[in-house]
Amino acid sequence: PAIAAYPSRIDGRQLVSADEVLDRLDEDSGWLVDARAAERFRGDVEPIDPVAGHVPGALNRPFAQNLREGRFKPAGELHLELSSLLGTRAPGDSVLMCGSGVTACHLLLAFEHAGLRGARVYPGSWSGWISDPSRPVARGD
Repeated sequence: PAIAAYPSRIDGRQLVSADEVLDRLDEDSGWLVDARAAERFRGDVEPIDPVAGHVPGALNRPFAQNLREGRFKPAGELHLELSSLLGTRAPGDSVLMCGSGVTACHLLLAFEHAGLRGARVYPGSWSGWISDPSRPVARGD
């Protein structure tokens, strides 16, 4: 049987380019959140990409921390945890990333579930970031 097309609409305003990330690197941390596992974020291991590390100034929030027994934590609990990452920033000022954009979407859903609406995704994420060797890379916490 033929597979029906999935109707979708992409709102480009919810996506952030590498250039926008680069332009914001001088801002205080709290706006860029990386959903990869801590060891990948720190650059201890990198099983997929040729360069290990993270975007300078990014904070690490492994997407698995949003879960308990395979389900999202209660909205109120997530709200407290994710709000502490943002500090005084509005959720709409934040950008979420990961290795290739997939778990950044999981983190976006956690933000939405927590009532923190408006975060955006950098879909290129780490793989896209390191595709240009002139972009800076950080390692460690």
